[in-house]
Amino acid sequence: MILPIYTLGQPVLRHIAEDITPDYPDLEQFVADMEETLERSEGIGLAAPQVGRSIRVVIINLEPLADDMPEYAGFHHTFYNPHIEEYDDSETETLDEGCLSLPGLHERVKRPTRIRATWMDEQWQPHDEWVDGYLARVMQHEFDHLDGKVYTDRIIGLRKQMLKSKLNDLIKGRFTCNYKVKVKR
Repeated sequence: MILPIYTLGQPVLRHIAEDITPDYPDLEQFVADMEETLERSEGIGLAAPQVGRSIRVVIINLEPLADDMPEYAGFHHTFYNPHIEEYDDSETETLDEGCLSLPGLHERVKRPTRIRATWMDEQWQPHDEWVDGYLARVMQHEFDHLDGKVYTDRIIGLRKQMLKSKLNDLIKGRFTCNYKVKVKR
C-alpha cells in the first residue's frame, strides 16, 4: 500500500524516533508499504517519520544511481534502529539535496564525507561501521529524520533567511508533486 508522505509542518517530522524490536506490530507489512511508497515517489531514501511513524526505520535504495555510481548496483537496504555515532569532520562536501517531505525544494548542504553509524540489518544483525562517500551523505540525511531534523536545518546564514517563504509555502501546502502527501491542515 502506498503511504502518504508527511510534509514539512507535520509534528512527527520533529520528534525523536524510538528504537524498535523485531516484534514491532506489523513491521514486515509496514516496511513493504515503505518500499512501495519509496518506489512510487522515485526517491532514494525514506524514513519512517516521513510516513507518519516515529520509529527508527529507514530504507535506502541507491540502485537508480548505479549507471553513474556502479558501486551502488544492487544497494537496497532497510536499517533498523540506526544511529550516527561519530562524524569525521576532517573532510566535508557541499552538494544539492532534496527531500520527499519538502517537495520541489533543493538546496546545497555541507556534510562530512565520513561517519560511523550503528544499525540492525534486515536479519536484525548489528552493524557498527565507518561509511563514506555518497552513502554517508544519504545516511546522514535519512537518519536526521529520525532525530527530528530536515536538511534545511543544516543550512546557515543568509541562504536560510532566503528560504523562509518557501518553507512557509510548504507548511501551508502550497506546492505540487506527483506523489501522495499529507500536509498540515
